[in-house]
Amino acid sequence: MQGKTAIITGGGSGFGQGTAVKLAEKGANICVVDISEKNGNKTVELCQQVGGEAIFVQADVSKLEDVKRYVNETMARFGKIDMFFNNAGISGSGVRTLDCSEEEFDAIVNVNLKGAFYGLKYVVNEMLKTGGGSVVNTASLGGVVGMPTLGVYSATKHAIIGLTKTIAGEYGRDNIRINAIAPGTNETPMVKAFPAEAIKAMAEGVPMGRLGQPHEVANVVAFLLSDEASYIHGSVISIDGGSAAL
Repeated sequence: MQGKTAIITGGGSGFGQGTAVKLAEKGANICVVDISEKNGNKTVELCQQVGGEAIFVQADVSKLEDVKRYVNETMARFGKIDMFFNNAGISGSGVRTLDCSEEEFDAIVNVNLKGAFYGLKYVVNEMLKTGGGSVVNTASLGGVVGMPTLGVYSATKHAIIGLTKTIAGEYGRDNIRINAIAPGTNETPMVKAFPAEAIKAMAEGVPMGRLGQPHEVANVVAFLLSDEASYIHGSVISIDGGSAAL
């Protein structure tokens, strides 16, 4: 990946941060996109510590102008985009689906679906100008099975899988390779803040008997973005300890 450039949305924490550092270790230039300036700059620092070149662009992916700006700033700094980890997302408050407010519904759809679509639209169009590229979209275990109390989130992640498969069919001959990941519950900062009993219960529900680690997701994303995965296209890769198999 030496000299290649990647954009990572939601790059300030969790899967995004882990993937940014992993790609930086492999020699890629990184554009870290996040709504949090503090978290985004921390990821840039971590990338630089492993010898990578990285920039931070603060952006709300649900806003079209912000998406255009992170694409334009990446192009201005690095000249092309080879890889895109379309990862930013939010989950919701955990109410039953039909109790979700209109405001929460709009917020989840705007970030998870519209934000991902905007990213694809503007990043892939730049990739087409320079011969193609590789994309990984973040779906979820909730994109392949139902997820009670997170119904709107689950719906948007089902939609991400639909977008992934459709774009795979439309752009494969243009050297745009696109896949999705479907992570289960991982020990992200958000999950670590839960009560210990809740974390234990989540782990016991996984066939492997434990929660995932963000680096386990980052390893898969880095592989899918790389040339080593050159014939994997339009796939949805579960990274969930077997949860989708139940």
